[in-house]
Amino acid sequence: MDNFTFYSPTYFDFGRGAESHVAELVHRFGGTKVLFHYGGGSIKKSGLYDRVADCLKKEGIAFVELGGVKPNPRSGLVQEGIQLCKSEKVDFILAVGGGSVIDSAKAIAAGSVYDGNFLDFYRGKAVIEKALPVGTVLTIAAAGSEGSGNTVITDEETQIKKGAKSDWLRPKFSILNPELTCTLPAYQTAAGATDIMIHVCERYFSNTEEVEITDRLCEGILKTIIYETPRVIENPENYDARANIMWAGMLAHNNVCGVGREQDWASHHIEHELSALYDVTHGAGLAVIAPLWMRHVMKTNPNKFITFATRVWDIDLNENNPEETALKGIEAFEKFLKNIGMPSSFAELGAKQEDIPLLTDKLMSGRETEGNYVKLTRQDIIEIYESAVR
Repeated sequence: MDNFTFYSPTYFDFGRGAESHVAELVHRFGGTKVLFHYGGGSIKKSGLYDRVADCLKKEGIAFVELGGVKPNPRSGLVQEGIQLCKSEKVDFILAVGGGSVIDSAKAIAAGSVYDGNFLDFYRGKAVIEKALPVGTVLTIAAAGSEGSGNTVITDEETQIKKGAKSDWLRPKFSILNPELTCTLPAYQTAAGATDIMIHVCERYFSNTEEVEITDRLCEGILKTIIYETPRVIENPENYDARANIMWAGMLAHNNVCGVGREQDWASHHIEHELSALYDVTHGAGLAVIAPLWMRHVMKTNPNKFITFATRVWDIDLNENNPEETALKGIEAFEKFLKNIGMPSSFAELGAKQEDIPLLTDKLMSGRETEGNYVKLTRQDIIEIYESAVR
């Protein structure tokens, strides 16, 4: 196990009706004037918008609002939010929604106390050294942004999707009520579950040795998602299944599973180019890319895939042909994704083969290799994209 530091200060309020505590928590963490940040009309249709707004009003907490966050959040709305925070002297940001809303809120939080262009943080030109405090009310289990210091934004000028991270961006509090996810369509639920699984896999597929504790944490989360996702798709109002998935989503990405070990992140980076260019659902894009990445790198480094097959998918080890065992694990993962309704090809995403050079150029700009479990070259990236064309 490698040396590491781990800082996770977020206060979690989990369970039925937890959103009724939002004003109390804003007060606790110093908010006096709030930016109420959200996405489309779903929180208004569900009544969540009114419940949150009423809580703030009853406690005398002033707020301004900014809706309109889209999946794969855009830089333009972030810029609008930064200007609003500065002009209205906002001192706290409340994100009500899924990972896109929370990621947008974090970008606004960092940009509101920065004199330059907030995209400097995403372009590697500046480091986040302070930010406005952020609180969240989560409505979809997927991105894990409610517990992480990570944020991903699509630069509308370049159509490049990049991430930034800092402990300053970890939410002060996150309200997690599984009931708020019960009205999600099956496709969104499945895409969220896929995102959770790949957040774990980015950490699990590592060359660092003697990391049994984080290996077992990763495997436990993966097996939980494998068990609970079909149950919640069959019965969307299964509170206990929703609860387990929601907490798994947070654990998958607050980095408790990733400390002390080299991480990969190639699947996410390869997919980011798809969601930036075609605006596909991130989890759906990962459902296409991650198994293809697995098949590609397994040929070079099968070791962790053997463990993945035996521990996660309960496949018997073929001692005479362990690579066959590894392949069966990948096939089991592919079958699971298909069974929960996820895509497996460019055609299902609306992606185009002729765009592969553009996707590759954007991904590999300024770098020679991608990922860590196996260092991928430009040709490797092309081959992974090409394998999705069928």
